[in-house]
Amino acid sequence: MTIRTGRAVLVAAAAIASLSIGTNLYAHGDVTPQPVDTTALPDIEGGNDAWKTENPYTGNAKAMEIGKSAYGQNCARCHGLDAISGGIAPDLRYLELGSSGDEWFVERFRHGSSHDGKVYMPPFGDVLGQKAGWAIRAWLESKHTDE
Repeated sequence: MTIRTGRAVLVAAAAIASLSIGTNLYAHGDVTPQPVDTTALPDIEGGNDAWKTENPYTGNAKAMEIGKSAYGQNCARCHGLDAISGGIAPDLRYLELGSSGDEWFVERFRHGSSHDGKVYMPPFGDVLGQKAGWAIRAWLESKHTDE
């Protein structure tokens, strides 16, 4: 009888562990990129075919508003709320300002990041577009810190 009780306890513990792990796997929610309404922003010449090398929306209040929302919907799950990373992905508050930071940002935003066959960041360039990408960058510039 003791062996049966022991097995029953073991099976119950395994079931509880499986259920708790399963819910954690879905904790990120829907990871499908969420669309970003950029109609209020000025058009960028060339659309998505000719990406700018520097942010055309730097300092644009409307772009920062749209970028904040877009970041929250598409980036925060990995890069952290309010751009404060919890360690899963880089803390984007430390991204350099100016053209060198723009260059790094647009490369990662457009093409993502993968190493040894593992995707660390999916490419968002074709999915969200240039206007959304630069709006996110404009908002991130407002969060920049050197500390």
